[in-house]
Amino acid sequence: MKKIVVKFGGSNLRRPEDIDRVANVVQTYNRPLVLVVSAFYGITNALIDCVQAARQGAGTISALAESQDYTLALRALKKEILEANIADPAQRAKTEAALNARLDQLTRYLTGIHYIGDVPDFVNDAILSYGERLSSLLLTDVLQSRGINAREALPEDIGLISDGVFGNAACDFEASTGPVSQALAGDGVVVVPGFYGVSRDSKPTLFGRGGSDYSAASIARCIGAESLDVWKDVDGFLSADPGAVGKAHSIARLHYLEAAELSYFGAKILHPRTVEPLFDQGIPIRILNITKPELGLHPFTVIDAERTVTRDVVKSVSSSDDVAILKLHGPGVGFKPGILAEVTSALDRHGINIKSVLTAQTAINVLLSRDHLEAAYAAVAGHHIPGVVEVSRNDAVAIVAVVGDGVLDASNVGSAIASRALSAALAGGVRVTLAAAGASEVAAYMLVDRNDRKLALQAIHDHFFNAA
Repeated sequence: MKKIVVKFGGSNLRRPEDIDRVANVVQTYNRPLVLVVSAFYGITNALIDCVQAARQGAGTISALAESQDYTLALRALKKEILEANIADPAQRAKTEAALNARLDQLTRYLTGIHYIGDVPDFVNDAILSYGERLSSLLLTDVLQSRGINAREALPEDIGLISDGVFGNAACDFEASTGPVSQALAGDGVVVVPGFYGVSRDSKPTLFGRGGSDYSAASIARCIGAESLDVWKDVDGFLSADPGAVGKAHSIARLHYLEAAELSYFGAKILHPRTVEPLFDQGIPIRILNITKPELGLHPFTVIDAERTVTRDVVKSVSSSDDVAILKLHGPGVGFKPGILAEVTSALDRHGINIKSVLTAQTAINVLLSRDHLEAAYAAVAGHHIPGVVEVSRNDAVAIVAVVGDGVLDASNVGSAIASRALSAALAGGVRVTLAAAGASEVAAYMLVDRNDRKLALQAIHDHFFNAA
């Protein structure tokens, strides 16, 4: 029997009693599983803050005290979780000792970066992996206390090998598939911390923010899983963010490409890279809602290779304000060869990822994450590029996308989707900065004034889903 890989994210792990809910789900499956777990909600952000404080105040007593205070708070939180979920005092004491041993390792890392006055990349990745390491150990012991045959397996122990890129690694499937499938074979439940793999020289390497989804997908590929089940606290992918529009509805089925684009353009259900390992393997992703235990193992959204074009084509409208525009001005920048190559090379040297590029005769618009805008501006503005007379930047924008198989179809219906979305936004009073279609076969998007993001979502969603 093939195993199912089951992913529990930080949204499932906010309070001590949430562990009980996760354990109940595991019992509902009643079959061998691989569980991939994230850190408790907020833990990774707090670890990032600790590293940042250590980097800025290396060697100072206050920064060292802040790290020590944080590890003390973590010990108190884990003790509270244990008391809420493990009744047997002896089992609870054993688990607490094991958690404290891991927290001691974390404390040594945090103390060490104060003394050396630096945070090497491999140390940064090691520190940030501890949120998941604590969750996996804790969940394993809670499952065991309930009589479930469970064991923990760390990425370094199962051979989940990465390409060695710190901070944003990818899985090396050629190196990982054999060892991972062998290590995770057998009956019972295996609990694996998500978010990181290890390089060939055994150093932890993170799979990027939100990378536990990618961890789970990579493991699912390695073992040839029956499915990847992702548990959330919402009803799967929706037609739009329910906090921004009224009457958003669940989407029962999506193609891998549609799910990837929705995630890329701001949907919080999956990490954008989750479908990457599964795309050519035909392993479905199922999105389930942990807040509705009465529905059992009912998926709200199934993501697979089946392509479906709905009557009105658009399946969802997604948005994000994590976008900014770096614009290069010049009378011939869109025509002169070599300019774009120089820009992309300069940004690559500074580790800056490009989301998209839109060109015209007199301007090149480079779309970036907002956090990268200032560094990108400094890299390009300080680098003389013939033909570029001015470099400007704009972070007061948001991106809004319509996604659905058939959006760029050559038929009359398909070719009209992008223009209909744009017309709906403009009719709703949205200030549109740029609009584009063609980069993806299942998506078209526009950049709008950031203050108009919700207005754009509502106007476009109403046009496609709530029209009288």
